[in-house]
Amino acid sequence: MKWSDVSRLGRPLAKDPSVIRYEDRYLMYFSLPPFDRRMAKADAPKGWSIGIAESTDLNQWAKVAELWPAQSCDQNGLCAPGAIVLGGKVHLFYQTYGNGAKDAICHAISDDGVHFTRDPSNPIFRPSGDWNAGRAIDAEVFPVGDKLMLYFATRDPGMKIQMVGVAAADLASDLSRERWIQLTDGPILKPELPWEGHCIEAPTVLRRGETLYMFYAGDYNNGPQQIGVATSRDGIAWKRMFDRPLVPNGPEGQWNASESGHPGIFVDQDGATHLFFQGNSDQGKTWWLARVAIEWVDGRPVVAALPDRPPKPTRSPSQ
Repeated sequence: MKWSDVSRLGRPLAKDPSVIRYEDRYLMYFSLPPFDRRMAKADAPKGWSIGIAESTDLNQWAKVAELWPAQSCDQNGLCAPGAIVLGGKVHLFYQTYGNGAKDAICHAISDDGVHFTRDPSNPIFRPSGDWNAGRAIDAEVFPVGDKLMLYFATRDPGMKIQMVGVAAADLASDLSRERWIQLTDGPILKPELPWEGHCIEAPTVLRRGETLYMFYAGDYNNGPQQIGVATSRDGIAWKRMFDRPLVPNGPEGQWNASESGHPGIFVDQDGATHLFFQGNSDQGKTWWLARVAIEWVDGRPVVAALPDRPPKPTRSPSQ
């Protein structure tokens, strides 16, 4: 599966996929770039926003809605969604964008996966401590015991090194700003391997038995960004599984030659594991979203096959 959106720029560009199954369909949340001014309507947002696409088979997708700025904190943009179903409702965690070190994590809830009510306490989280710049992006939440873990990317005080931190709130709470507690006074994962460059971001988590697996992006966009894996028992202490990427960028001429990045893991009702990610071959002029099957061999994830070249993008029926 490869898919993108052309509604903003007239060329395919969609990033940061997060997929859930809700009732009888799959929903994919993703980042949309600012409009080309020649394509923008009078009320169009000036910054990034979030798209929502639906599918019945994980292969064919159609955009059904967009989330635009609605609060003072996200007026410059919002993106990098992370979705989860809790108590029959869709919870969406996302970041503000365009505020540099002041970008932070926000939260919204939906009864149908499309129309969201924003948390009035937004932004709900930004990190503290002298090890980071106070920025939080790339939200991922995952339940561990009676807590909902919030994984996020942040940067060092010099805004050069990107790394992953963690906070938590009681699962039974309303998940508003006052409920979140930062769990460590330092990163839980930071770039150390050569291929990770100066960046680890976009954490996404699943559980198999007693082990948590975090798929993450190493290096900045088009560095090339590639996808690695770490494991944990408690959701706080993480150890890398491999010293090389699980999903590397493709060779010259392939659709993902510039990167395979920003993973979003999804486990379906039948237990099948799917890895969504973004890629391109032109240093970010375009961006595609792709899906690969993940198989498990002796507790280790294995990529079943990488997609071929992408098809020509098509507009959604409503566009």
